[in-house]
Amino acid sequence: MKPNRILLFAGGNLGQWAIRYIRQEDWLVGVDRGALFLIQHGLSPRLSIGDFDSVSVEERAKIEQHSGYVSACDPVMKDLTDTEMALTWALEQQPAEIVLLGALGSRFDHTLANVHLLQKALLARIDCKIVDETNEIHLIDRELTVERDHFAHVSLLPFSPEVTGVTLCGFQYPLKDATLRIGDTLGISNVLTADTGTITVKSGLLLAIKSKD
Repeated sequence: MKPNRILLFAGGNLGQWAIRYIRQEDWLVGVDRGALFLIQHGLSPRLSIGDFDSVSVEERAKIEQHSGYVSACDPVMKDLTDTEMALTWALEQQPAEIVLLGALGSRFDHTLANVHLLQKALLARIDCKIVDETNEIHLIDRELTVERDHFAHVSLLPFSPEVTGVTLCGFQYPLKDATLRIGDTLGISNVLTADTGTITVKSGLLLAIKSKD
């Protein structure tokens, strides 16, 4: 049976907000130290994956004891980040949605690489987003409906060199058939004026980032 939603818990910024995000039917995947986070909160990951170079020997033993399955790799002789390995596995399960939590953190290189991973899910036509306490990040090439919630701002940033046909409905600052290019800040800090808003594009890849201060 295919899962409806898979949550990947990576080793970046995590907290109680992430635990509250979990639904009963979700499949939980712990990515390196993200697996320890789940176990410390009384949850058993269906899969724990990574090189586990950010946990102690004792912590790794706890991960192995409380995980449904563990996929470990060498911390040096590998070509993919732990999060990419986890996302690849999740895509193979063909869920309706994948959510990356703990994918943003103090390592900007890892944060940026994780944002780039959204393109893998987009190519597979599987809904995927990155969520933390103050941000929700989507990558779109067609259309996205956003709801008014605790995230006050919606920003749009080109992910490809050029995004054409950008049209917004339900926003304070509307756009109609606009073109956004790398380096443009026109799409920063928009606000919903309706309960829902729609973002559509004709060509290119666009990051839609919901955020709060």
